[in-house]
Amino acid sequence: MNIEDLREYCLQHPFVEEGFPFGPETLVFKVNGKIFLLTGLDNDPLQFNVKCDPEKAETLREQYTSVLPGYHMNKKHWNTVVVDGSVPARLLKEWITDSYNLVAKNRK
Repeated sequence: MNIEDLREYCLQHPFVEEGFPFGPETLVFKVNGKIFLLTGLDNDPLQFNVKCDPEKAETLREQYTSVLPGYHMNKKHWNTVVVDGSVPARLLKEWITDSYNLVAKNRK
């Protein structure tokens, strides 16, 4: 997965908005005005932060060395995923969708 694939996948979800509220180097995806994914455009390899159920967040960190506590985020609810090829794209997409669903269900 590269940044173009990530962007395309995020935008496939209903009511998603993208923007740069933190500056030109951080791409943010929101639903219902709340962030469900953010990524630094300068990261090599690609990394992104996604919201996660707290228990699942811990489990994923234990299972995958490329899943870390959320950088600059609430580490209980957010993971940083380093896209280094160690996790299949289908799982990355699953985690993105999980994050979207967690945020989307908390409608205003």
